[in-house]
Amino acid sequence: MQPTLFSEAKKTLRLSLPIIFGELAQMSLHLIDTAMAGALGYKQLAAASLVLAVLNIPFIVGIGMTISVSQLVSMSHGRKDSQKVSHYFYNGFWLCAITALIISLTLELGKNILFHLKQDPEVARLAVPFMQLMGWSVIPMLLFMSLKQFADGLEKTRTAMLITLIGVPLNVFLNWLLIFGNWGFPRLELVGAGWGTLITRTLMFAALGAVILWHPLFRRYVAVRKNQWKLRMHTIRELLHIGVPSSLQIGMEGGAFAVSGIIIGTIGATEQAAHQIALSCASFTFMVSMGLAQGSSIRVSNAFGTRDRVKILAIGKSTLITALLYGLLCAASFILLRNILPGAFNNDVQVVHMASALLVLAAVFQISDATQAIGAGLMRGIKDVKIPTILIGIAYWVIGIPVGYLLAFKANMGAAGIWFGFIAGLSCSSIFLCVRFLRMSKKV
Repeated sequence: MQPTLFSEAKKTLRLSLPIIFGELAQMSLHLIDTAMAGALGYKQLAAASLVLAVLNIPFIVGIGMTISVSQLVSMSHGRKDSQKVSHYFYNGFWLCAITALIISLTLELGKNILFHLKQDPEVARLAVPFMQLMGWSVIPMLLFMSLKQFADGLEKTRTAMLITLIGVPLNVFLNWLLIFGNWGFPRLELVGAGWGTLITRTLMFAALGAVILWHPLFRRYVAVRKNQWKLRMHTIRELLHIGVPSSLQIGMEGGAFAVSGIIIGTIGATEQAAHQIALSCASFTFMVSMGLAQGSSIRVSNAFGTRDRVKILAIGKSTLITALLYGLLCAASFILLRNILPGAFNNDVQVVHMASALLVLAAVFQISDATQAIGAGLMRGIKDVKIPTILIGIAYWVIGIPVGYLLAFKANMGAAGIWFGFIAGLSCSSIFLCVRFLRMSKKV
């Protein structure tokens, strides 16, 4: 029977919803740190924002590397090859572990770079110890993500979601204890937020690891470890073939936002705090798009394994329409709530007013933000990653950042100019990726 767009959209949503809730919960961990740091003062908020901006590039690169696990596991699962599933999982886990260690060591050794980014000296001083703890928390987080991608590739998307949802209130509680010094704990302020995140991520990894090793859903893939749990360079190359371009794709986008945060920081702490509030809101809504992108990518990868061209195209079109509708909903929400949302992060009148204005601009690119994420995910599903990587690089680094910089400093638009650059870059990226998917899916 010919698949309909509506039926395929429902199947993708059913698979994606647990991923979406998990992604939102993950983002909540960052938002919680930012919001609770903001309660200490605007300089603590600016310091947290600076660290998250710097961490964004290496962290997202690491996340991109984990994506290869779900893609290859999903394709093998579609072919009902449990030994290949186990083999890709084992090699992917160790690849992610090595990546995480490299990232954490690099951040530890390079922490003093914060003093050389032309930021407020007090902001940089507050940021260094927070960055150290957040850098080491990359290890348990990426290990957790590698296990999550394995489970997602098997279409068992609820497992990691439930653990992540438990992690959110745990992180809030630990922050409450350690940031503000409640129940006799020392008042560590911003450093307390770092410890809260590190502890939460470690416990989340331990919990998901226990489920993977002992739950019946995953036991059969662990049972073949004697034959398949071997590191092989050929398999590592397969993982890198998808992981490196995926990392570059997500990294170039995240890097563009990170660089913009640093650029805005040179204007002033108030502008940087307002920028981070608007970016946090936009990043939160983006997690839904990322969940949809991952769900559609898993389904397309499964169909790609059997070369089902009709199903690939139906999944793609239905998900792009869903993304378009979601983008419109987000845009309307940002405009309607622009005077309310900033108050959840900071009560400084200047910061709130500026953030409110930036949210209007963030609303404009919500549509492109959603559709470009889906486009990138669909391309990964059909193993087309090189050209999309180049297209995304052009969209952000040839169009987005230069346009934003010129408008910010040459046209004296300040932080708003950077956000107009975002709009230009995101729009180009969205068009490029969607057009390419529709063309390439017909050649499968």
